[in-house]
Amino acid sequence: MFEKTIENLSKDLVKNTQEIIKIPSVYEESNDPSQPFGENPTKALEYILNLGKSLGFKTKNIDNYCGYIEFGEGDEIVGIIGHLDVVPEGEGWTYPPFSATISDNKIYGRGAIDDKGPVMASLYAMKTIMDNCNIHKRVRLILGLNEERDWKCIEYYKTHEELPTIGFSPDSDFPCIYAEKAIVSSYLTCNYHPNNKIKIIDINCNKNAINVVPKYCKVTLRINTEEISLYNFVALAQDIINENEFNIDISKIEDNTISIISHGIQSHAAHPELGENAISKLIVLLNSIFNEYDCNVELFDYFSRFIGLNYTGEDLNLNIEDESGKFTLNVGDFKLENNFIKIGLNLRVPVHTDFSLIEHSFKKHLETYSSINFETTRYQAPLYIAKDNELVKTLCKVYNEETNSNCEPIAIGGGTFARAFDNCVCFGANFPGHKDMCHQTDEFIEIENLILACKIYTRAIYELCENI
Repeated sequence: MFEKTIENLSKDLVKNTQEIIKIPSVYEESNDPSQPFGENPTKALEYILNLGKSLGFKTKNIDNYCGYIEFGEGDEIVGIIGHLDVVPEGEGWTYPPFSATISDNKIYGRGAIDDKGPVMASLYAMKTIMDNCNIHKRVRLILGLNEERDWKCIEYYKTHEELPTIGFSPDSDFPCIYAEKAIVSSYLTCNYHPNNKIKIIDINCNKNAINVVPKYCKVTLRINTEEISLYNFVALAQDIINENEFNIDISKIEDNTISIISHGIQSHAAHPELGENAISKLIVLLNSIFNEYDCNVELFDYFSRFIGLNYTGEDLNLNIEDESGKFTLNVGDFKLENNFIKIGLNLRVPVHTDFSLIEHSFKKHLETYSSINFETTRYQAPLYIAKDNELVKTLCKVYNEETNSNCEPIAIGGGTFARAFDNCVCFGANFPGHKDMCHQTDEFIEIENLILACKIYTRAIYELCENI
């Protein structure tokens, strides 16, 4: 029914996916109220709204916080909720991260799978339905610009616009997501009072997003060479690095100042097992060095004892698991700010676990540390919709029929805009058995899968409009 239309649109789908990837829509601090998330996220929104208008849709820019593209008639809205912002590009790419290079039938670029490719697949699925069917609901592609940070875009939408009646977010995995863990951002902080031996001058994590396993972390130290031999200091640090097989470099900047650079492997914080945390390794190293020279920093000691290189919370007695998976944590931020050292944690909490139990465990282990505080700065409640819900069953059926599969709905540690609305779940666009490149170096989407996702979304939109 829709095959010919999608085939005719596929070249435009690929071209437009490349064009929007080329816009480096990373969040930027902005004092301009007309660009609340910075210039490039605004450019990405303008691009896709102009594209939507050229394809014959109704469009609306909602004060550059978000926007939507819509067609159809009726009181009910089928919502497709995606985002155009991306995490920072990171280092070590084979191709420039905003070049949208095509190689080996893949489009490489930051945002290719998260979430620009799936958004474009959804837009062309809407175009396919609009050109072939008379539907009895409105279909609205809602476009956020602040998903990777604190969701101010979608909160703004919810206070200014109609809410979808039913819908999905194309921002994770097929066949269908019925449960998403709670997502929490918390900080361990302590006052920093430098001693007369070693002073931390600067900490730089290359603006790593807290929901990304960090690939890079650099600390600059000033050594009092009247108290510590610089040669011995470097030799000690190198011994610890070698003993632990850390990928950490040490270099001298000036006679008494050195930099220590830790290298890791970037991945999404929902999958810390796929990455290698540069911050964690560096804090463990610093704690060992500082202790050797009687320069103890309580926060480093606490971290090394109860977190260290472990992302499961095992040493905090947080061996928690349910149908949505295990409790995990990601050390995503590390900074020196106003005489405070801060370590940022991104926690993924199983759907049936009360977060107060997590807070209690952290604070319980802090009882012998007088200078450390644990503060939660953001809490996103979990999403849970029963597997036998009509929406979940319909989307799974669509996926299985379009791919000749027999997959069951799944739970994830990631968080999507689906949890921002009632009667909404996440649906694609990463396929079972394919490596999840979200937030990773050399992020890509396979062109074949981009077009297949468009076919699946086309059928899903039709089913949600006509049969639910």
